[in-house]
Amino acid sequence: MKKPCTTARRMARGLGVVGLAAALLGASGAALAEAFPSKPLRMVVGFAPGGGADIVARLIGAKMAENLGQQVVVENRAGATGTIAADNVARSPADGYSLFLGSQSTMVVAPSLFPTLPFKPEKDFAPVSQVVTMPLILVVNPALADVGTAQELADYIRKRGDAAVSYASSGQGGPQHIAGELYAHMVGAKVTHVPYKGESAAIADVLGGHVPYMFANLPVALPHIASGKLRPLAITSLKRDPKAPGIPTLAESGFKDFEVSTWYGVFAPAATPRPVVDRLSQSIRAALDQGDTQARLSEQGFTVVGSDAEAFSRFVGAELPRWSVVIRDIGIKPE
Repeated sequence: MKKPCTTARRMARGLGVVGLAAALLGASGAALAEAFPSKPLRMVVGFAPGGGADIVARLIGAKMAENLGQQVVVENRAGATGTIAADNVARSPADGYSLFLGSQSTMVVAPSLFPTLPFKPEKDFAPVSQVVTMPLILVVNPALADVGTAQELADYIRKRGDAAVSYASSGQGGPQHIAGELYAHMVGAKVTHVPYKGESAAIADVLGGHVPYMFANLPVALPHIASGKLRPLAITSLKRDPKAPGIPTLAESGFKDFEVSTWYGVFAPAATPRPVVDRLSQSIRAALDQGDTQARLSEQGFTVVGSDAEAFSRFVGAELPRWSVVIRDIGIKPE
């Protein structure tokens, strides 16, 4: 009987080595997931304490700690629309102990708005779970007596000419800024963007009549709407929000397919072992399944998502090109 040729023997040995390596990797991955975590984790937030991102991180971190048996320490690294914090985690060891609470503005808008970012979301991060989402509300100061709908605001803007009307936002590149520019694009007129260092400063100037309108986060705007200090025109989700069922959507108001939301999700460094990513995702979803967690988040105006890693990865993969096209077509530039 002929002996296998040298090439065949080498291929057979090579395949054996590959198979053994795969088996060892699977075994080591399973062992790693079983041992994980063995020390405290940190969740880095790209915004200041007390804001929506910080509230979500601390609530979810505390619940994850109960499930994982290790403390989850929230670390605030504010600045540059969350990109400073994102870069910090992207450069951290890919062992599951450093996590980033990412947002729409940091992970899908900033890469198109700031092309020189030191990280790429699709290459440098492993999506773990989308945690929550929340719509914005288009609100005006009641001094605009003849403006009661999104179309009436559009008429008001057009009548005053390009750039004569301004709107406020919590900062460049955030969902409020993007919503404001998308709305102006659909209105067909230029407006003046007035970015502030945070939403509280922005909404204070709208309340004071210094800036006529803005897109505000739902929980921030609702108390001012209830007191009559702000007038709601429309909401930015495709469906009406149960927390404000009387407020129509922008799509209902004649702005077809208008949808902008604030969302937060957890990311790990890209090379984090998949069993560890899955363990983290499971702990987040377990936290979000608890009734008290859902109640707290609902009080803050959030809608719970709780996706697994695969679903969140698909979501981010779809959002990146979507917002790249929007930013390019509208012509939004860094200010």
